[in-house]
Amino acid sequence: MPNTQKTILIIEDELSQLKALVDKFQREGFVSLQARDGKKGLEIALQKQPDIILLDIVMPKMDGLTMMKKLRQENTWGRNVPIILLTNLTADDEKINKSVAEDEPAYYLVKSNWTIDDVVKKVKERLAEKI
Repeated sequence: MPNTQKTILIIEDELSQLKALVDKFQREGFVSLQARDGKKGLEIALQKQPDIILLDIVMPKMDGLTMMKKLRQENTWGRNVPIILLTNLTADDEKINKSVAEDEPAYYLVKSNWTIDDVVKKVKERLAEKI
């Protein structure tokens, strides 16, 4: 991966989770932007156009799936930015599978199944695919 700093937008309403992710990505050399709800996350995404977005699904003001759908409809950048959904819901949830299929490029990680290191690895993989 080139040595240019990548920007990640982390949208997570659980403060301890958000802080842990932001800290980890900053240590990994990323510029970290953050939001605690989908409405603010959408504003920041459109304004700053990060290289990748980590997006919680269950949040106040606007849930992650709604935010992703709005972002995908907004413009070319919004349609193509990689998004990794973070969820407590199971992988067989039909709504998630449908959204992920419709809103490529999107992936999801079930929160109980990963560590922060796993998230970093997945983000780096997604960014490498984009180059």
